[in-house]
Amino acid sequence: MNIKRKKENSNLFVVVSGRIDTVTAPEFEAGVKPYLEGVTELTIDFAGVNYVSSAGLRVLLSLQKKMMTQGEMKLLNVSAAVNDVFEVTGFDEILTYEVGE
Repeated sequence: MNIKRKKENSNLFVVVSGRIDTVTAPEFEAGVKPYLEGVTELTIDFAGVNYVSSAGLRVLLSLQKKMMTQGEMKLLNVSAAVNDVFEVTGFDEILTYEVGE
């Protein structure tokens, strides 16, 4: 897994690549959550993410709950495979995201 962050004022832009599963979900959380102080807009580019397990969904839910108290969160470039997971689990009703090309 690879995580890159760019913060501008109160906006945090994160680019994630790789699988978000039981092994990498803690790394994903540690790569985002500690950087949310003062952030009102969290944008996560999922173009490089090809798989999300239940552990990854837990992290996304935790981030979403945190951002609901201080701003908004959106995911960009979600793959069809990850979108299928979101739809089956009902996360398509919880998260704000755009499916990539």
